[in-house]
Amino acid sequence: MPLNVIMMGPPGAGKGTQAERFAAAHGLPKISTGDILREAVQGGTELGRAAKGIMDAGGLVSDDIIIGVVRERLQRPDVDGGFVLDGFPRTVAQAVALDEIVSPRDLIVLDIVVPDEELVRRLGMRRVCGRCGAISAGAVAASEPATCERCGGALVLRSDDSEEVVRQRLSVYGRDTKPLVEHYRSRPTFRSVDGNQPPDGVARALQAAVDSAVSVLSMASERAR
Repeated sequence: MPLNVIMMGPPGAGKGTQAERFAAAHGLPKISTGDILREAVQGGTELGRAAKGIMDAGGLVSDDIIIGVVRERLQRPDVDGGFVLDGFPRTVAQAVALDEIVSPRDLIVLDIVVPDEELVRRLGMRRVCGRCGAISAGAVAASEPATCERCGGALVLRSDDSEEVVRQRLSVYGRDTKPLVEHYRSRPTFRSVDGNQPPDGVARALQAAVDSAVSVLSMASERAR
C-alpha cells in the first residue's frame, strides 16, 4: 500500500520542515509546488513555459497549470511507494483534481495546528540569510550569531515576516484554507496534529497520526477483499 501524505499547516507551523523530515524517514519524495514549478520552468516543458510567462508578468499561476505540473510529477516511478505533498492542494478545486489523480482512499491528510499568537512569535524570530536565502529560526537572540552558518552572509528579517504582514498572511490562510480543511475533515484518514510543541514532539505526533490512518486504510482494504 503506498504511503500518500498531504501535509497542511499555516505559515510558521513547520510544515515544510516536518514534510521533509517525514519524507526522509520513510524514503519518500517530498513534492512541493514551488520545486516542481521551478523544475518545469527550467526544463522548458509546455506547462513550464506557460508558468514562466505568467510569473515573469507578475501574475499568479492558475489552478490549471499547478494541477498539470502536479499531475505530471505524480506520474513518475519514484512515487510508486508514496509521496509527501507540501503546499498542494491549496484550494478545494486543487483537492478535487488530486482526487482524480490519486484515489481519495489512498490519501492521508495531516493538518498541523498552531495558535496564531505562537505563529506570529515564531515568524517574528525567524531570520533569513540575505546572501543564500537559508532560514535561521530564533536568530534574534543575543547569544545567536548574526551571520549565516552556511555561507557567512548577514541574517535579516524578511519583509513578509513583520507582525503586521504575518497577521495578514494568517488571515488569508484561514480564509482560503478553511474550506479545504472542511473538504477533508470528514474523511477517515484526516488528522489534526498539535504543532504547538518542539519539533521532535510534532514529528512523533505526525507519525502517530499516520500510523492511525494507515490502520484505518488497512482495515478498509481487508473488508473490501
